[in-house]
Amino acid sequence: MAITLAVLSSICFGIALVTGRVGLRTLNARAGAAISIPTATVLFLLAAPFALNTSDFSARAGIIFAVVGLFFPAVVTLLTFRSNEQLGPTITSTVSCTAPLFALVAAGLLLGERIPARAAVAAVGVVAGIALLSWNPGAVRRPFPRASLMWPIAGAVVRGLAQVAAKAGLQLWPNPFAAGLIGYIVSSGTVVGTDRLRSGDRQAPSKRSIAWFALTGALNGGAVLLMYAALSIAPVSLVAPVVAAYPLVTVLVSAVTLHDERLDLKRFLGAAITVAAIVYLVSSRAG
Repeated sequence: MAITLAVLSSICFGIALVTGRVGLRTLNARAGAAISIPTATVLFLLAAPFALNTSDFSARAGIIFAVVGLFFPAVVTLLTFRSNEQLGPTITSTVSCTAPLFALVAAGLLLGERIPARAAVAAVGVVAGIALLSWNPGAVRRPFPRASLMWPIAGAVVRGLAQVAAKAGLQLWPNPFAAGLIGYIVSSGTVVGTDRLRSGDRQAPSKRSIAWFALTGALNGGAVLLMYAALSIAPVSLVAPVVAAYPLVTVLVSAVTLHDERLDLKRFLGAAITVAAIVYLVSSRAG
C-alpha cells in the first residue's frame, strides 16, 4: 500500500509540473505559488469536517507539521524560483533530484532508520536516471556564478529534510490529513506574504493563469497528502526514492500533451534507469 501511495504521489507531482509550466506562460512563479498553495489549503479546509480525526491529537506533532509547512512546499517553491532565475530549469531540475539522498541520510541520523543497501542503491539510481532525463547542455545558461548552485542544493536539502520531519511528526500523530492541512495553512501564509512584500513588480493574473495554477495546487496538495499517507506506514528509505521519480512523469506527460519534450535515446535511457531503480527497491520489499 505504501508503494502504491508513493507512486500515486509521484504521478500527481509530475503532472503538477506540467500544469504549472502552462501557467508560467502568463504568470511568474512567485505569483503562481500564491495561487496554487492557497488553493490546496482551501481544499484541505473544505475536506476537514469530513476527513480530520483529532482523537489522537498530539500538540508536539502539530508543531512539527507547522514547521514543515513553513519550509515545504513554500520555501522549496521560492528556492526553485530563485534557482530558475539564476541557473535556468536544466540545472535546477538536475540538482533538485538529489533530494532522496539527503532524505535517506537525515532519516538515518535523525530518526535512527536502518537504511538498507538496496534503498541507497535505488536512491542513487533514481538520481542518476532523473539527471539523465533532465540534463540538456544546450539549455544551460553560461557562464553562471558557482555560488548560485546553493539555490537548487538548498531546495533539495529542504525537500529531503521535510520528508524526514513529517515522518517524525507522523510517528507521534499518524494523521496524514492533519499533517497536510497544518502544513499548507502555514505555507499559504508564507507564499502570500512573500508575494505581497514584493508588490512593486506583481503581475495581474488572468483567468487562464488562475485556473492552471489552481489545478496545479490541487495536484500538489493531493501529492503531499499521498506522500504523507505513505510515510505514515512506511520508512523514508522506501517512500523518498519512489516519490523522487516524478520528473519521469513530467517528461512523458509533456511529450504527449505539450509536445515540448523530445523522447530521444538519452531520455529513454534515463527513464529506464529510473524505473529499474524503483523496481529494484520494490522487489527487495516484496522479497
